[in-house]
Amino acid sequence: MSAVPSTMRQLRSLVTSEGQVRLTVEERPTPEPAAGEVVVRVEATPINPSDLGLLFAGADLSSVRAVDADAGGGVVADLPPGARAAAAARVGQSLIAGNEGAGTVVAAGSDPEAQALVGRLVAGLAGGMYGEYRALAAAQCLVLPDGTDARDAASCFVNPLTALGMVETMRLDGHRALVHTAAASNLGQMLVRICAADGVELVNIVRRVEQAELLRSLGARHVVDSSVASFHDDLVDALVATGATVAFDAIGGGRLAGQILAGMEAAAARTGAGGFNRYGSSVHKQVYIYGGLDRGPTELNRTFGMAWGVGGWLLTNFMTRVGPEVAARLRQRVVDELTTTFASEYVKEIPLEGVVDPAEIAEFARLSTGAKYLVRPAA
Repeated sequence: MSAVPSTMRQLRSLVTSEGQVRLTVEERPTPEPAAGEVVVRVEATPINPSDLGLLFAGADLSSVRAVDADAGGGVVADLPPGARAAAAARVGQSLIAGNEGAGTVVAAGSDPEAQALVGRLVAGLAGGMYGEYRALAAAQCLVLPDGTDARDAASCFVNPLTALGMVETMRLDGHRALVHTAAASNLGQMLVRICAADGVELVNIVRRVEQAELLRSLGARHVVDSSVASFHDDLVDALVATGATVAFDAIGGGRLAGQILAGMEAAAARTGAGGFNRYGSSVHKQVYIYGGLDRGPTELNRTFGMAWGVGGWLLTNFMTRVGPEVAARLRQRVVDELTTTFASEYVKEIPLEGVVDPAEIAEFARLSTGAKYLVRPAA
């Protein structure tokens, strides 16, 4: 194994006092492992929607522009007033992004558990993966089978565990079927495969005809298009057929969460679930918001009685809720089905410098369904 260099390239995000966010690729010291740590040469790391928040801090992406190399290079973008206020605590802090990734262990601390990983391909969910090297606790590493490609392992935490976590949450909360929005996404396609394998009824909400066709080609039975005039009726029909009373919403803003709750109430009324009640159905209806594709306010037109809830859902909070044994079981399933159930597709691979290219940013920051980017820091 080749020697580890003393310095490395690393992507940094800085919110300035002038109300801008600045992204640069900088030379930094390569980390040295503590006793229970390893150093991973990061070979592949995805750009997830959750990464964009740290990268751009809510900046107006139409304002992204290159900075003169004499001033350090990179790009800057302007923060609108609301984003500027929200990012006030970040001013002056140079942060590294990248929630997850995969690579080869090239150095290790003195602990036997760390030493045993040298030369192995591992994946990590620890943040700071947009750099050529990353120090990780050995216990944080997901060890991949020999012969695994880093490209296949790069996205084996956020989307797979979120999809599995949705089904697990459904069961823990006493529901028997679920609804998912932005359902044609990479995560949504995984969820279709999980639910088919586990015998769970799933209602998929999409926004375009071609997205519906994609999911049906994967075997999805209940797909509804929120852009058509019959959306409410189609949704109620699917909810009656499945009995879904919990939804996971990637959109966040706008009317969709309320429309789902209204559809669940209409489905309960049609089936007579809970009997007549002047306060609406007594069947509890729940929407968990786990994404923010629409950053506007969440609008609720309360036509769904009094037995309902809207809350947030976060993978890290879920993993804490279920504990280490369940978390280990879910991680092992991801490893076992890495290139089938949890396969990720990428439209483009870019080097670290591509993340600070205005032309690339204009593409990967659009959050287009199926347009997932992969970064190759150590390429």
